[in-house]
Amino acid sequence: MSSEQPRPHHRPMQMTSAFFDDVEGGVDPALVTEAADRAAQLLVRGARESDDEAVAERLLHLADTEGIEAVAEVWAGSPADSLAGCLWRLYLLRAWVHAEPVRAAGEFEEGRSRAPVARVVAGVAEPPGPEELKAMVDEVLRGIASGDFADVLFRGAAFARVVSAGRAGRADTVHDDVRRMLAVAEQLEAAGHAELAGRLA
Repeated sequence: MSSEQPRPHHRPMQMTSAFFDDVEGGVDPALVTEAADRAAQLLVRGARESDDEAVAERLLHLADTEGIEAVAEVWAGSPADSLAGCLWRLYLLRAWVHAEPVRAAGEFEEGRSRAPVARVVAGVAEPPGPEELKAMVDEVLRGIASGDFADVLFRGAAFARVVSAGRAGRADTVHDDVRRMLAVAEQLEAAGHAELAGRLA
């Protein structure tokens, strides 16, 4: 027979509202999503109502001034079929082109003959060198404030589709890199159709 004393029984802790108020931790994901969606709405819909060219330039350089990490923190987790998700994909494309313009130009050049229609929609100057690609992607993002947002999405999608075709044609490309870029193309294209139908929010 054991000489150990039985452990006292504890009543379960009551989860009152005060308990939850006292728990410290991360920000409520629902609040983060709401803030991301609101910011995207203001940037896309609000910028369109402004004729100020400075607004377009501030939008273009948002990731430069705030950092792509800050943009990612706000929008990277947003669904692809939301304004916030679209903005994240567009800024990510721009950040990549500006960080690796020679690689971007090479992959775009490789994909031009494989995706001729998308090449035309993307609207890159000929020949599509590193500087031309940076100018094109900047022009696309300026369109958030000054153009039709559906056109912005379709041009971004076309650019990503040409790049994915270029990657697929290279022997040294990792399959996942092709798949990721193609997914961005398809997501932006679907969002463009949703924007035309008035369903993108």
